[in-house]
Amino acid sequence: MPETRTTHDAEDDPRNRDILIYVNGELKPREEATVSVYDSGFLLGDGIWEGMRLHDGVWAFFDDHMDRFFDACKAVSLDPGMDRAGIAEALRITAEANGMVTDVHCRLMLTRGVKAKPFQHPALSRSGPTLVIIMEHSKPAAALASRGIRLATVPQVRGLPHSQDPKLNSHSKLNCVIACLQAEQAGADEALMLDPNGFVNTTNACNFFIVRRGEVWTSTGDYCMNGVTRAKVIELCRADGIPVFEKNFSLYETYGAEEAFLTGTFGAQTPVAEIDGKRIGDGRRPATERIRTLYGDLIRAHVEAHRRA
Repeated sequence: MPETRTTHDAEDDPRNRDILIYVNGELKPREEATVSVYDSGFLLGDGIWEGMRLHDGVWAFFDDHMDRFFDACKAVSLDPGMDRAGIAEALRITAEANGMVTDVHCRLMLTRGVKAKPFQHPALSRSGPTLVIIMEHSKPAAALASRGIRLATVPQVRGLPHSQDPKLNSHSKLNCVIACLQAEQAGADEALMLDPNGFVNTTNACNFFIVRRGEVWTSTGDYCMNGVTRAKVIELCRADGIPVFEKNFSLYETYGAEEAFLTGTFGAQTPVAEIDGKRIGDGRRPATERIRTLYGDLIRAHVEAHRRA
């Protein structure tokens, strides 16, 4: 079986063995950065998270990520105990303590906190939330941009808003873990998940796009994660005159696409080489490369604007 790769493959960086991790206002060495077994995140997956990247001292699209984070917290009645300025300061402290400036990935995690008893009711979380910030020196593996990722369509779907809204970046990720396992057992790297109506939706970790007859297609957004990078790609296509559509489309149309790619905060745009054993296109990816260039330009302009501010 070919070696499994993921959209989060990163170049190895030995500095990550000695990182300091923010846990409720304290910076702790990696080996000592722990939470209670009574924490609601560990017991129940009761929490919200965000993934962000640091570019030349600037957190890319910080306000977009904070909009999503605080909206999610409100939706699940979870009080972070600080505003976005407080989050920004916690990020600054953690990055500074680790000597991190660029090519950094952050996982910001908030749970409902330690519970009095190991049961479900939210009222049992009485000591306040748990806030953890993990930052790593993290550069996407260069090889992914050329060889691409292999996807397999899986039976696990994602997802009805009145079951567990996929727009929530919830700690409860078991449905995506199951999908990823199904894909690996089918000999692929990651899972392509359908929506409840059978249309192509998203992957277990990223948003999904195809290029078909010069047009860029992605799902309607009704059943997928509300990715920040997804939104930026749609905006960039519209601004550059690239036809882009949020629409329902099937596997039949996906298999016949000239290109396919994934979007996410970590990997930006990751090309898809094959789906269900079927090669996508002829290996050339001009639209994907164009979008990657536009996105890189956007990041540089964003960083420059915020460094001047």
